[in-house]
Amino acid sequence: MNRATSEINGILLMNKPQGFTSHDVVAKLRGILHTRKIGHGGTLDPLATGVLPVFVGGATKAADFAAAQDKEYVAGFTLGLCTDTQDVTGRTLRTSEKKVCRAEAERVLAGFLGPQKQVPPMYSAVKVNGRKLYDLARKGKEVERPARDINVCALELLAFDETARRGSLRCVVSKGTYVRTLVSDFGEALGSLAVMHSLVRTRAGAYALENCRTFDEVERAMDDGSIQDLLLPTDSLFPDFPAVILTDEGAERIVRGAVVFPRQAQGLPEQENALCRVYHGGRFLMLGQVRRLDKGGLGLFVYKNFR
Repeated sequence: MNRATSEINGILLMNKPQGFTSHDVVAKLRGILHTRKIGHGGTLDPLATGVLPVFVGGATKAADFAAAQDKEYVAGFTLGLCTDTQDVTGRTLRTSEKKVCRAEAERVLAGFLGPQKQVPPMYSAVKVNGRKLYDLARKGKEVERPARDINVCALELLAFDETARRGSLRCVVSKGTYVRTLVSDFGEALGSLAVMHSLVRTRAGAYALENCRTFDEVERAMDDGSIQDLLLPTDSLFPDFPAVILTDEGAERIVRGAVVFPRQAQGLPEQENALCRVYHGGRFLMLGQVRRLDKGGLGLFVYKNFR
């Protein structure tokens, strides 16, 4: 591995192609970038396309933060059909001939807004008693799955063809939400059935689809030595966290794990447990957390290092 390759660090926004799993994307990039220090932030099914943040080098330690952020999707759905996977790749279980008008679809869809419980599908990577559900599903087994807390932050019907019984919807959802399950539940609530026939992740946290790259672009950048220019800095993942600028003394203290006092940290939030981006000399160092000191007052502590 040459020196330039070993120093690749940051967040690569990929437009995941259909037919690839998230792990497939990481495996292919591992070969292109010649590094094993790489991971993704938020799984997409093979059917889906769109935003997949990929973390390289020290940025891999930030992948869990990306997975926890809200995501935006555009999902295509077909009414009158139910499959074992809740999308068009599965085996048909039931059909329905019920006709649905747009007004009814919009009324029912509005009922799915907000915090709610969702039962994950059998064809998912969720584990029950230590076993992944899709492993059981492939053996024809179905087990009881505990419902999980999710939040549907936004939901709108973008298009609906009453005759073809096909449409698309836009949704903004919390971590752990299965859009194909949302589509399936929507169909049941209509008194019909529904499967997802397409899915595009248009945003993951602050990262939008228009800023994503293809494999060809990454390969060209590796060939001409500009690969680092395609990667976003790790702190781009935290645009809503306040920035704290350390003095030389403060930087020296925090890099060895010691508490930093307010006089050494410009912009330190006056709120206990607040997370913030920590900088020194124009360079992002880490995420810090404000905590109360034993002798009173607040101090800045290391929360997460990305070196």
